[in-house]
Amino acid sequence: QSWDLFFQKVNAGQAYDPHLPDQLERKASFLQSHGLAQTPGKAEKLVEDHLAVQSLIRAYQIRGHHVAQLDPLGILDADLDSFVPSDLITTIDKLGFYGLHESDLDKVFQLPTTTFIGGNENSLSLREIIKRLENTYCQHIGLEFMFINDVEQCQWIRQKFETPGVMKFSNEEKRTLLARLVRSMRFEDFLARKWSSEKRFGLEGCEVMIPALKTIIDKSSEMGIEYVIMGMPHRGRLNVLANVIRKELEQIFCQFDPKLEAADEGSGDVKYHLGMYHERINRVTNKKITLSLVANPSHLEAVDPVVQGKTKAEQFYRGDTAGKKVMSILLHGDAAFAGQGVVYETFHLSDLPSYTTNGTIHVVVNNQIGFTTDPRMARSSPYPTDVARVVNAPIFHVNADDPEAVMYVCSVAAEWRNTFNKDVVIDLVCYRRRGHNEMDEPMFTQPLMYKQIHKQVPVLKKYADKLIADGTVTLQEFEEEIAKYDRICEEAYARSKDNKILHIKHWLDSPWPGFFNVDGEPKSMSCPPTGISEDLLTHIGNVASSVPVKDFKIHAGLSRILRARLEMTKNRVVDWALAEYMAFGSFLKEGIHVRLSGQDVERGTFSHRHHVLHDQEVDKRTCVPMNHLWEQQAPYTVCNSSLSEYGVLGFELGFAMASPNALVCWEAQFGDFHNTAQCIIDQFISSGQAKWVRHNGIVLLLPHGMEGMGPEHSSARPERFLQMSNDDSDAYPEFSEQFEVSQLYECNWIVVNCSTPANYFHVLRRQILLPFRKPLIVLTPKSLLRHPEAKSSFDEMVSGTTFQRVIPENGLAAHTPHEVKRVIFCTGKVYYDLVKERKSQDLEKQVAITRLEQISPFPFDLLKDELEKYPSADLVWCQEEHKNSGYYDYVKPRFRTIVNHTRPIWY
Repeated sequence: QSWDLFFQKVNAGQAYDPHLPDQLERKASFLQSHGLAQTPGKAEKLVEDHLAVQSLIRAYQIRGHHVAQLDPLGILDADLDSFVPSDLITTIDKLGFYGLHESDLDKVFQLPTTTFIGGNENSLSLREIIKRLENTYCQHIGLEFMFINDVEQCQWIRQKFETPGVMKFSNEEKRTLLARLVRSMRFEDFLARKWSSEKRFGLEGCEVMIPALKTIIDKSSEMGIEYVIMGMPHRGRLNVLANVIRKELEQIFCQFDPKLEAADEGSGDVKYHLGMYHERINRVTNKKITLSLVANPSHLEAVDPVVQGKTKAEQFYRGDTAGKKVMSILLHGDAAFAGQGVVYETFHLSDLPSYTTNGTIHVVVNNQIGFTTDPRMARSSPYPTDVARVVNAPIFHVNADDPEAVMYVCSVAAEWRNTFNKDVVIDLVCYRRRGHNEMDEPMFTQPLMYKQIHKQVPVLKKYADKLIADGTVTLQEFEEEIAKYDRICEEAYARSKDNKILHIKHWLDSPWPGFFNVDGEPKSMSCPPTGISEDLLTHIGNVASSVPVKDFKIHAGLSRILRARLEMTKNRVVDWALAEYMAFGSFLKEGIHVRLSGQDVERGTFSHRHHVLHDQEVDKRTCVPMNHLWEQQAPYTVCNSSLSEYGVLGFELGFAMASPNALVCWEAQFGDFHNTAQCIIDQFISSGQAKWVRHNGIVLLLPHGMEGMGPEHSSARPERFLQMSNDDSDAYPEFSEQFEVSQLYECNWIVVNCSTPANYFHVLRRQILLPFRKPLIVLTPKSLLRHPEAKSSFDEMVSGTTFQRVIPENGLAAHTPHEVKRVIFCTGKVYYDLVKERKSQDLEKQVAITRLEQISPFPFDLLKDELEKYPSADLVWCQEEHKNSGYYDYVKPRFRTIVNHTRPIWY
């Protein structure tokens, strides 16, 4: 067989048939010309040697990164396996592994088509082959890509790195790189001189990150990108703001003034957490580019999905379906990249139809250490970047002390993203010159590492010496470049002294032009009625009950559901699902995009929604009736998400951040599913306005009351949301006409538990009609989806009607208030249980039941009227939850405030 294959190769693709005379002659002449006629053993050796060389080339492509010199300190292995693969030729005696000998080193071998090391040559000597493989795979760049199961993509990467002489830079490029390193380095030095005792989380030890990011942005701008959205942890953030996004230096320095009070309402935050949005001309491409850095809390990787959601939204509004105009760059630390599960959740969104951003460039600042934790204690995988292999993203490891290698890798990564629309990871293997922050002593825990770091020559000096030695720049030019930037910093510092008022609004990562007035305040403080015309209700109801696509076969069970919807529309009533349909549909007519995302939201976990119809005969053929309401309408996106809460809620938050003119809803599959999304709720949603001065109108739909699955599965734990509500109502509030809207504006979010479909419809409509944006938490029911009593008439939804924060008792008890012995206050579905019990005990005159539909901010004004109406009645709060959970601890002091502590409210 080996002979047969051999001759097929020789005959350039002609099949070998030993019985054909010309084939026999060819065989003989071939053997003679190679001096093999008498010794078949020699020919066999030739075949084996060629196969050995192919295996050798492949071994370097797969495993060369294990011996690459990646650590600038030369003490640790960035790859913790630190083993030398036996199939790489690291010493001459290793040739024996392949059955080759030292005498074979000068033999010439034919190169396979899977390598580009030959350049224009098809064959090379073994000595040259090994040298070129070493140069490509074992120097300052370590490539991991051979796990990618697409030949074209592997060939593309091989060509970019194996072709001889690809990493040549012009003198101009080298000078630009040096100038960028000067800025990166001197910025850190300047901060260290002026504010030696402040935490800055400086970039010392990875200054190359600044030119790296600038290279990615330059290259991407050249290929048509207009908007880059970035997310990053705190290390080097100030440097990125100053030198990549180019925020005015005086604004940054101004932040360090201890006497400075923030002029806006934000609680401010440490300097290295703020966000930024800036539009400028890219000097390399002369094109306009917009850069945005998303504000990020200390929870390191929490920002990843937020950046992806914002990027997706910006692409969506521009009609950029292929990601050719908007892209994201995510920066990570090595310990967090390996340790935080949300990284994996975010990777798994990267290729899903409604979540993909068409490729993200990930840059890992690999300090080779956590805060004080050695990588050997911090991860089980050889590299911190191994999580990226799950989506077949190529991983480029590079020694951060070789700036030219870093620039080349960044340039290739930008091209990769533009060519294949897939994620790519750049692992900058560097070190951290100081402790975790500037006040920290790293020698306590990493003595050997830091002894080496104290001796380490900074990358700027290394690179400058190299360029001066080869005559690219003179020492004088280098010193002038430094003096020039130092002068820029000093002048900005002087100006920052006059700049006493810092507006956090300058640090918004998502300005909403035209939405607020010039001072960033709402244009009005009133909300129009949220009802819509009867014609509109009927039209949406009719479309919701139909299949607007021809020859579309739906499931028989679904036909019944659609018929029931049509019947309701004729009878002018809605249930829960239809009320939601009408709220969503009404926005589409007004050009407001609606996006609903979460696990199994298309059908709805409880099989009530059915927003996507599936053809029963044709695979993957679907229809979304909501997109067939009008000729000119905004699109409706409903998408089942991956089985992730943390990642997907972060993504939707980012999507909602991009524009105020969209209704973005995330639905937890069950109430308890929000607990794994709690990090996003704590870090971004609850504190968003106080900390980041950022409005966001995201809606959280949290199904399930205390029904069904026991305590941990029950409801969305309303007490959590109420504890986090800043509806601070200790003082007796002054009520006015504007009370409702101004109260909403003062609180951090709105918590509602609606008991009627109409009220659910109104609260969704109010979300967009308010003159500002607040997160809305809707504790949605399970049993009310089909409860026969939980229906609303069109009369409660037509033009002029509004959301009812409180639904007072309106039965017999309300007509004879003096006979009422007890007023029960409650919220949500327990109302229906109480009404049923009241009727069976014949207490309709003695017991009044009032519903709080909006719990936060607390409806003081309306409840005051209710309490005054029943002066002699007992006051009771009723809930399904235990006394120490649910709403009781939140409502009790507020009721007592209304009655001035004169009457108790019982549980």
